[in-house]
Amino acid sequence: MKILFYLLAFTGGIFLAIQAGFNSQLGSLLKNPVIAVISASMASAVFGLFYMFSVGKGSIQLSNFHQVPWYLWFIGGLFSMIGISLYFYTIPKLGISKMIAWGLCGQLLFSLLAGKFGWLNLPVEPLTARRLLGAFAMVVGIVLINSK
Repeated sequence: MKILFYLLAFTGGIFLAIQAGFNSQLGSLLKNPVIAVISASMASAVFGLFYMFSVGKGSIQLSNFHQVPWYLWFIGGLFSMIGISLYFYTIPKLGISKMIAWGLCGQLLFSLLAGKFGWLNLPVEPLTARRLLGAFAMVVGIVLINSK
């Protein structure tokens, strides 16, 4: 069953690379990556609502809303807007493979720290020699991808 989750994560990565390529084109044509982020976010909301209501998962439990800290409604969007804008801005300058590789490097290193210390209310994951070796191998791979 775990292999299914690995395949889903892998597929999600493909979809994110595809959307980054399309939205980078939009940001370049508009000469403004933030407008591309706004467009992508609005389209995501429309498609998300359509999906939610079409599969019958549209019931919204208003009683859950008051349990959510106010900042959680916005802080993810702030980081998303900044991160995606940086992606859309750098793809035309670096190329998609380099941007994705460096973006993954940032995600990998931050996720190791966040997991080790339980930041963002995430489960604690110890830093083992095996995990550090794997991260080192990925960083070396990223450097090799970006070398001529």
